[in-house]
Amino acid sequence: MRIRYINIPYKGTISELMLSDDEIKADIMNKLMRKGCWGAKYLPVDSLVHWISKKVKRDGKRVRRIIRGMIKDGYVLLHKEGSVISLNPAASKEIVEYIERIMGK
Repeated sequence: MRIRYINIPYKGTISELMLSDDEIKADIMNKLMRKGCWGAKYLPVDSLVHWISKKVKRDGKRVRRIIRGMIKDGYVLLHKEGSVISLNPAASKEIVEYIERIMGK
């Protein structure tokens, strides 16, 4: 993650994180993996969106769009009518490799 400082005249300096969609996707997967959310153990989507949107300029729509893409790709499973998500244990190897490749662990 890179921190950039933007100098705005008369308003001071603002710090914001510029994250790509792939970095946000890897960050979401990493958060779910650290919490142990595989299969039947899940995390509320609203909590996840609130947590990650602090890093991307309070942009909850972008985070929800990325989560929908992860569901379509099969990395994430929906539970309880779409209000909670967990990582797909069948794709565990691919998920770990993706996180390591993007985040550089």
